[in-house]
Amino acid sequence: MQPNSYTLIAAKIAEVAATADYYPGIVIIHNIRNQCVEYMSRPGLQVLGTTLAEIIALGPEYHTRFFNQQESAEYVPKIMALLAQNDLNQIVTFFQQVRILQSPDWSWYLSSIRILLRGDDGLPLLGLCFACPIDPTSSVSIKATRLLEENNFLRRNHGKFGQLTKRECEVLRHLALGRSAPEISQSLFISVQTAETHRRNIKQKLHLESGYDLVQYAQAFDLI
Repeated sequence: MQPNSYTLIAAKIAEVAATADYYPGIVIIHNIRNQCVEYMSRPGLQVLGTTLAEIIALGPEYHTRFFNQQESAEYVPKIMALLAQNDLNQIVTFFQQVRILQSPDWSWYLSSIRILLRGDDGLPLLGLCFACPIDPTSSVSIKATRLLEENNFLRRNHGKFGQLTKRECEVLRHLALGRSAPEISQSLFISVQTAETHRRNIKQKLHLESGYDLVQYAQAFDLI
């Protein structure tokens, strides 16, 4: 970074830090150039069980230490697009799972990020993130967890699902809805034998072991 960048960073951090601990959430300032944390408000340090010095010393490892990497694949591209557009007025909001001190499980947070400061070269230098914890018993947290599980399932099984023909996808949808071969044959105007053949082919291609597996595919790939 250019020498003046350090002065700009220090001044902007001081400006934000003056009131950050009063906000109903966690304030984080990221250095865009080296992917490190430059500042975190006291509530954030407390839930992570660490200090600002330790967070800064982690460098880019901060992102893998405290955040679910499978889930982050959903929102990181959005953040990269935000930085590429280089618009100070644009905000990206997303759910993320965090490993906090008080819980052995992932905790859901709703976070928003924007560009806080540009460098002398006109490119993003600092990013400002504001994260709010979500009540684990709320419907939002439960639905977010379910959505994450479906997305992970989709990524793992996209190749197998891609082997299905259009007709097999139609049959899969009917099977997931609990319809029998005779009912499927009437709906799709095919013979019962053909419906049974499609069912066997689907089971073989997707390696289905139960009706639950079948429903998982139908939900993850938006068939039902």
